[in-house]
Amino acid sequence: MNRKNVLNSSISTGSYQEFINEIFFLVNHKIPSYVCFANVHMVVEGHKDRNFQHVINHANIVAPDGKPIALFLRYFSKIKQDRVCGMDILPDLLKQAELTGKSVFFYGSTTSLLTRITEKVNLEYPSLKISGSYSPPFKNLSEEENRIALSKINDTSPDLVFVALGCPKQEKWMATNKNKIGACLLGVGQAFNVYAGMEKRLPVWMRNLSLEWMYRLYLEPKRLWKRYLVTNSYFLLLTFNSMIHSLLTPFTKVKSSESILQNPKA
Repeated sequence: MNRKNVLNSSISTGSYQEFINEIFFLVNHKIPSYVCFANVHMVVEGHKDRNFQHVINHANIVAPDGKPIALFLRYFSKIKQDRVCGMDILPDLLKQAELTGKSVFFYGSTTSLLTRITEKVNLEYPSLKISGSYSPPFKNLSEEENRIALSKINDTSPDLVFVALGCPKQEKWMATNKNKIGACLLGVGQAFNVYAGMEKRLPVWMRNLSLEWMYRLYLEPKRLWKRYLVTNSYFLLLTFNSMIHSLLTPFTKVKSSESILQNPKA
C-alpha cells in the first residue's frame, strides 16, 4: 500500500476495504507480518522515540486508526483518507476469516476477557476456527516466558493473531516476534474490550468529531490523563509547526531562487 508521512511515522493509505484486502493478501501468501493501528498516542511516541518509530515504520501495514491521523493526511497529503480503526475492523476481519476458512488466535488481555471474546465469536461466527487464546503475564516477559507464549501460538498454526498488550508494548512484541510466528499479527489493543462488551463506544457522530478520547479519559482518568491531555496537546503543537512549515516553504523556495539569480556564481 502507499505510505504517507505523519510526523515521521509512515502511515499506509487507502480505503477501508483495501486495508482488509491487503491484510488477507498477507494471510493468503503466508507472509510473516505485523499490522499497527496508529492513533495520536502511537505517532507521538514514535516522534519521541526513534527506536519505536523504527518499529512503526517497518510494519507491513500501519493503518490510520485515529481520526486526527486521517485528518492530518487529508490536509497535508490531499487525500480523502478513511479512518481504519482497530475497534471497527476486528469484527470485519473475523467475518472475512470465517468466509475464507482462516483461523484466528487471541493473544493478550486477561483470561476472563479472552473467554468472553471466544464465546461471542462462537455465537457470531460459528464456522470460524479459533485456534486458541493466551493471556501472558502482565510484565515484561523473560526469554522463557516468551518462548512459552510463542509455543502456544505456533502449536495451533493460526492465520491471524490478534494482539492486545497496549501501545507501545504490543507493537514492540510484534516486531520482535513476527519472524518467529507464521501468521499475520495485528495490534488491536482496546478492541478486545469493546468487542467483548466491556466498554461501550460513542455514537458515530461523536467519533467523527474526534471526541472518543474524551470518553476513554472519563472511563480511566488516572491511567489515561497524561496520554490524552499531554500527548494530544503535543500532537497539536507538532501539527501546527508542520502547517507553518508548509505555508512558509513556497516563500523560502522563491527567496532561494531569487538569490541564485542575483548571484549566479554563488
